[in-house]
Amino acid sequence: MMRFLVLFAAWRLDFHVLCVALFVVVSYSVFFPSIIMSDTPKPPVAKIVPKKDTAHGEVRTDNYFWLREKTNPEVIKHLEAENAYTESMMQDTKSLQEKLYTEMKSRIKETDLSVPYKDGEYYYYSRTAEGKQYAIYCRKKGSMDAQEQITIDLNELAEGKKFLRLGVYSISPDAKLLAYGLDFTGSRRFTIYIKNLETGTLLKDEVPETGGAFVWANDNKTFFYNIYDSSLRSYKIVRHELGFDSKSDVEVFHEKDEKFDCYIGKTRSEQYLIISTTSKMTGESWYLDANRPKDAFRCIEPRKTGHEYSITHHGGNFLIVTNDRAKNFRVMATPVDKPGMKNWKEVIAHRPKVKIDDIDVFETFWALSVRENGLTAVEIIDAQTTKTHRIKFPEVAYLSYVSTNAEYKTTKLRYGYTSLITPNSIYDYDVIKRESVLLKQQEVPGAYKADDYTVERVFAKAGDGVLVPMSLVYKKGVKKDGSNPTFLYAYGSYGISIDPTFNSNRVSLLDRGFVYAIAHIRGGGEMGKQWYEDGKLLKKKNTFTDYIAAAEHLIAQKYTNPQKLVANGGSAGGLLMGAVMNMRPELFKAVHAAVPFVDVINTMFDATLPLTTSEYEEWGNPNEKKYYNYMKSYSPYDNITAKAYPHLLLTTGLNDSQVPYWEPAKFCAKLRTMKTDSNILIFKIDMGVGHGGASGRYDALKDRAFEYAFFLKILGITQ
Repeated sequence: MMRFLVLFAAWRLDFHVLCVALFVVVSYSVFFPSIIMSDTPKPPVAKIVPKKDTAHGEVRTDNYFWLREKTNPEVIKHLEAENAYTESMMQDTKSLQEKLYTEMKSRIKETDLSVPYKDGEYYYYSRTAEGKQYAIYCRKKGSMDAQEQITIDLNELAEGKKFLRLGVYSISPDAKLLAYGLDFTGSRRFTIYIKNLETGTLLKDEVPETGGAFVWANDNKTFFYNIYDSSLRSYKIVRHELGFDSKSDVEVFHEKDEKFDCYIGKTRSEQYLIISTTSKMTGESWYLDANRPKDAFRCIEPRKTGHEYSITHHGGNFLIVTNDRAKNFRVMATPVDKPGMKNWKEVIAHRPKVKIDDIDVFETFWALSVRENGLTAVEIIDAQTTKTHRIKFPEVAYLSYVSTNAEYKTTKLRYGYTSLITPNSIYDYDVIKRESVLLKQQEVPGAYKADDYTVERVFAKAGDGVLVPMSLVYKKGVKKDGSNPTFLYAYGSYGISIDPTFNSNRVSLLDRGFVYAIAHIRGGGEMGKQWYEDGKLLKKKNTFTDYIAAAEHLIAQKYTNPQKLVANGGSAGGLLMGAVMNMRPELFKAVHAAVPFVDVINTMFDATLPLTTSEYEEWGNPNEKKYYNYMKSYSPYDNITAKAYPHLLLTTGLNDSQVPYWEPAKFCAKLRTMKTDSNILIFKIDMGVGHGGASGRYDALKDRAFEYAFFLKILGITQ
């Protein structure tokens, strides 16, 4: 600013005075640079240390490989410099961030209670208290009028900690013991503790470095859990008996195939323990009588590449959800004593346009979670006659789901419902009367009214003619004149569906005139199994071109224009952000890529990293030339070129075990040297968290406020 004022004054002086003025400016620049440049911070520049390797006869050079060295003080210094630069670049948004945070906090009921669910003699629930970051878990015996017993208070456990994630929370069958798992770093490795709920004391049994899966046997003294290998693959199931040191725990299952992860659970009937081991395209299940925990697990049906199946229990049968001769799955039944595939008999047929996501089994009925035309539905099936009916839902875009149902012998199903404008709502559905009773809808304090907003479901046409569904929400009165700020979100990987759900934070954008859009792109699971398969492996680019088609549709239909369109995605959705930035940077004003998987080639070549080998069936194995060439053609880090890019915010956590911090760090460093624009590029690293970001609810709100402030700053929206 001083430089500008001096030169402006000198403009009206004669040449002699101008020379004097310029001399003063130069002198200040040399001797007092901090005064002249205080308002123009310089971004950190990562040093270049070329590392060469060879892939399929091709020499590859990575100038920023050294940023992987987490214990190197130079790396930490560089990351801290990035944070300092980000802080300085966002300094002018401090008051806006505070305003956004206050708005968001005002829309949450800080002291609140979840809907209790009954399990045995007790009603279980969690509650939050004003000013407290974490939930408090409780129960009452007999009725909700009874005295409250706090089982664990996460706020007490989190004291003095930067991060806390609760993993397992499991009550023993006799309701006397609680097993809970804690992660204090964000690494997804949990230590299991056992609490005596009658005395309030902790048992000496403490099991470190577990993976988060857990189940009690019916003897109330034996439990099973999973553990990770060095690459964070869940590869073993282990049995522990109370009173014994965890070092003597017995391995009961070892998954040796690096593409598979194994987990353990229990049927709702409480009669069987089930080990499920799955890759991205193949499954296998093993079972054990829950009353005989020291017996060996038995296989239902040996794995066969491409065959996915899962099991549960009902009466004298196992029920199997399988894709055998059924792209979108069907349901089979088989006798418990003859579980092999040759004995499977169909009870629910395959439907080409309806994908079965899951089945919840009760004594007299089953609840089938399905997807049709991109929307969820819950079908109720009579267990004796298999006659079926659906629960009806009122909106054009929504999410329905089966909620917590602990009891097997019941005629009621607890389910949840939400939409872009309807807060999360919990219902009990009477399967006999076919009636739903609302138990609770998430309260949104303040002036929020669903009727103030409009929801649309529209379709964008991709380059190959495929129609890509989109869910939109905006405030009534917004005109389609091409001038609206628009927020476009998507994910598009692993068959994961991004459903149109309510988020009270989003109101801060909607009330500032934003159109909020979710693109249900290929690679996700919204439109069935084929939708997923058409966005993975050698068809992965469909994910990116679908997103581009969605952006183009929003522009063509005059919801927005490229100077008002911002993009957001995280993790594999961060890969999406990096890819579309390289392919069509002119479409977007600004991009936020959260914990982004952007260094595809280097990561997929490194089998020691978490998730790598198990994801060959998602991305391909780069050791095979066809996959290497295809991945290289879209890998964001490898496709940065000298051109103009949108404004960009990168965010990550230093302890991220799923997408290591160095992926966005390297992407940022390379992009700074290549891009030809003067747009903002900032990188924010939380030095104490992992993949999911901040764990405390207030800290998470501050993160959202920062991210929204970035977009509002770029768009020039200050009110």
